[in-house]
Amino acid sequence: MVQNGATMGGTPALNPTRSLLQAVTFLTTKCNTYKCSALFQRPKRELVTSLIIDVTKANIVKVWSEDGAGKVVEIPADMTARDVCQLLVYKSHCVDDNAWTLVEHHPNLGLERCLEDHELVVQVQASMSSDSKFLFRKNYAKYEFFRNPLNFFPEHMVTWCHDSDGSIPQAQLLQNFLNSSSCPEIQGFLYVKEPGRKSWKKLYMLLRRSGLYYSSKGTSKEPRHLQLLSDLEDSNIFTIITGRKLHNAPTDYQFCIKPNKVRSDCKELKMLCAEDEQSRTCWMTAFRLLKFGIVLYHNYNVPQQRKSTNSSFSRSVSENSLVAMDFSGRTGRVIDNPVEAQSAALEEGQTWRKRTHRMNVLGSPSPLHPSSLMIHKTQVWFHGRIMREEAHRMIIQQGQVDGLFLVRDSQSNPKAFVLTLCHHQKIKHFQILPCEEDGQVFFSLDDGATKFTDLIHLVDFYQLNRGVLPCKLKHPCTAVAL
Repeated sequence: MVQNGATMGGTPALNPTRSLLQAVTFLTTKCNTYKCSALFQRPKRELVTSLIIDVTKANIVKVWSEDGAGKVVEIPADMTARDVCQLLVYKSHCVDDNAWTLVEHHPNLGLERCLEDHELVVQVQASMSSDSKFLFRKNYAKYEFFRNPLNFFPEHMVTWCHDSDGSIPQAQLLQNFLNSSSCPEIQGFLYVKEPGRKSWKKLYMLLRRSGLYYSSKGTSKEPRHLQLLSDLEDSNIFTIITGRKLHNAPTDYQFCIKPNKVRSDCKELKMLCAEDEQSRTCWMTAFRLLKFGIVLYHNYNVPQQRKSTNSSFSRSVSENSLVAMDFSGRTGRVIDNPVEAQSAALEEGQTWRKRTHRMNVLGSPSPLHPSSLMIHKTQVWFHGRIMREEAHRMIIQQGQVDGLFLVRDSQSNPKAFVLTLCHHQKIKHFQILPCEEDGQVFFSLDDGATKFTDLIHLVDFYQLNRGVLPCKLKHPCTAVAL
């Protein structure tokens, strides 16, 4: 074990008290100086492949959208997944919110994963079978662990936490993942599918930079009891999308480690199953961090730097930048008291309703008019008559972050709608019911306490105010047509 101030491979270990930014700057400087840091070293065969690539040669890549439409793009061999996403955003006239990603999809194996932004698309395509394909999809959770790392790594799963009584600064936790000379060790029980059989065995597992291990004797960590299940260097981690019945899985929280050389042979897949979503997310996130290290932070930081550069020309609409305001006086003021903010939110809802009533009196379309009842169909967050299970699938695919939402038709009440919302990695459903007052139809989430003339006003309101919801509406779950 390397102590603070010790060295490994000529690179000084980080002082745990440094900030995350200082740590990243230090590591990046060393990597640029020596050009051979272990953080950026690739397998030899990958380096050879990179050397023989003709970057001037155009390559054909087909990308599919959620609705089954495909788009063929011609790209050079050195084009990264981020570059291809930027190209598709431009061609499809999408909103560029840095949440788009390319998904490596294997229907025969029932696996998929989001490509890392730095990966070369042509290289990944060369390793895929003929039935596999790329999907263009949003994933709001790709870098969420950089913003809220403590939510992704429960104390009982990170052994480094035990040495510090669980009091870890966020930056220090990430430093240990990013620094090659010191990193946390993920531990816990996982179900492992036995090769060639449908039975699963519960084993105590350890995830280290050198690979994923299981203990042959209970929870022992002695070297003689640890067996290597899979390395990280020549493998990638995938989500299993076929459901638990196909593999007789003990829970719904399946994932898989796939060696890069495997195209269609299921026997070499390392199929795993966690007890819950939080532990599965922890294992999969730690795998990515230990495999790619500082490169992931660079991927995360690129759009952040671009955003700060353009900050004077654009306005952020993130949850943190939206606050309750009081404009009743001569000048506006920020409402800091949460009780007062809640009261103001209810008053605002009543004001919108009165404003709409005045407009109807003056001759504007009433809430009963078809245009008012159907206008939500043009919104990216509305998905029509999809089933509850399909709504779950879409939320999971686009990253279970707080505030991810969609609106759909109710299956039980033809006149109502359902708001599907993610909060704390759990998916919840709220009925939007029609209510009538003075001959006018409104929509409400809170039994008529706050009413809206249409769903667009309702969604706009709850993007600014939490109201009866567990969190504000933040990220619309969308599907783009290529």
